[in-house]
Parts: sequence; structure tokens; C-alpha cells
Amino acid sequence: MKRESLIKIFLRSFFIHTTLNFRRMQNLGFAYSMIPLLRERKLSGGDEKEMLTRHLQMFNTHPYLSAPLIGSIIRMEEERQAGDDAAIIVMVKQSLMSPYAAIGDTFFWGVLRPCAGIIAVSLAGLGYLFAPLAFIIFYTPAHVWVRLKGFMEGYRWGKQGIEFIRKIDLPSIGARVRWLSLVVLSGCGTWLLQEGHSVFAGTHRLVVAMAMLVIILSCWWLIKKGVSQIYILYGAALLFMIYSSRDLLLCWK
Repeated sequence: MKRESLIKIFLRSFFIHTTLNFRRMQNLGFAYSMIPLLRERKLSGGDEKEMLTRHLQMFNTHPYLSAPLIGSIIRMEEERQAGDDAAIIVMVKQSLMSPYAAIGDTFFWGVLRPCAGIIAVSLAGLGYLFAPLAFIIFYTPAHVWVRLKGFMEGYRWGKQGIEFIRKIDLPSIGARVRWLSLVVLSGCGTWLLQEGHSVFAGTHRLVVAMAMLVIILSCWWLIKKGVSQIYILYGAALLFMIYSSRDLLLCWK
């Protein structure tokens, strides 16, 4: 396939989520990405209709990992001869979209984006004007690289393109990024205590440090027990709101 057509397909994959619908999810975006392939191959009317219909079926995966899957499907469509059964293409597409969605949601939206947000907010708290830019710099290169490299590897290996996603092992990287988020949060909390931005500013530092350690270990224990991190965050926010309300009432009295 021509390089120009591959570039067009890759760029179109960035817009796969713009036509999201509740009936067939990302099917329009996927079919839109495949149009340059149709134009280059110049299929007959019946074959072209069959291919478009095949890729207008229900499809939903993580937007960032759609490019690796699109690359694999393009290679399989190129290798398919006239009259060959297209069931294997549909099977690969349907079998990979759910695992890709789970991996992408967990890593990019559940780990990387919160970590980038924590770093940006910490920098904003320190008074740096480039804090929003820091979020973009930390977050964007990772997903652009996965899109581009995944698309290239998917097109190179066809239905074996999943090996690229398996090799980079995003779940294990996500575990390290979670610890990075924890370190940044701890450092930011320590700085706030030293600057006096806390009701605990007058408390002995050893007591505050021990309390922070207990909280961190408690959160770690809850995560190990299977408690959702979202519930932990909301619970912590609720406790802080209650504590802050108590202090406000004391000051008002």
C-alpha cells in the first residue's frame, strides 16, 4: 500500500471517537479510516459495498489503541484475495477490541492521565505558569507513540499485531506510574505542611509524618483488598470536606 494512503489512514484514526453513537459506537469512525484503502484498491461495486458493510458493524475500543487494530485490519484486507472468506477479519477485529479497550482505559485514563494531572496541579500550586503545558508534555507523547508505533507494527504483522501491545506491557508500566503519582502527592503534601498551608501546621512533624504513612498504607491495603480507587478518592474527599467544615464552624463561632 502507498505511504500516502497509510498516512491518511493513520491521521483519520485520530477522529474515530468523533462519530461515537449509541447504536454501533465507533463504527462510522472505523469505516471512515478505511476509505483510503478502498480508493487505492479500486474494488468493484459489490466488493466495495461488502467491505464497507463489514466495517460498519458495531465496534468499540479505546481510541488510542484503535490505530494498532486498524493497521492489522488493513494488512489483512490487503492479503485477502477475491472470494476469500472475510470471517477471519471480522473475528480478529471483534476479539481484539475488548482487550484493547480494557488495557487502554486502565492505563491511559486510569493511570497516566491522573498522574499527569497530579504533576500539573502540583506545579500550579508551586506557582509555575507552565503547569498546563506540563500536563500536555507529560501525557501526549505516550499516547501518540502508542498510536504511531502500534499502527506501524499492526500493518507490518497483520493479525499478529497484538504482539506489540503485549510486549510493551502497559499494565506493568501503569503500576510504576501509580507509584510516581503517590510520590508526587506525598512531596506536594510535605511542601504544603512546611509552608503552613494546613490545619496540622502546628503539629509536631513526626506525628504528621506518621499520620501520612498510616493513610498511605491504609489506601494501599484497601487497593489490595479490591476496593476501587475511585471510592477511595471520593471517600478521602468527603472526609476532608467534613473536617474542613468543622474548622470553618469553629472559626465562625
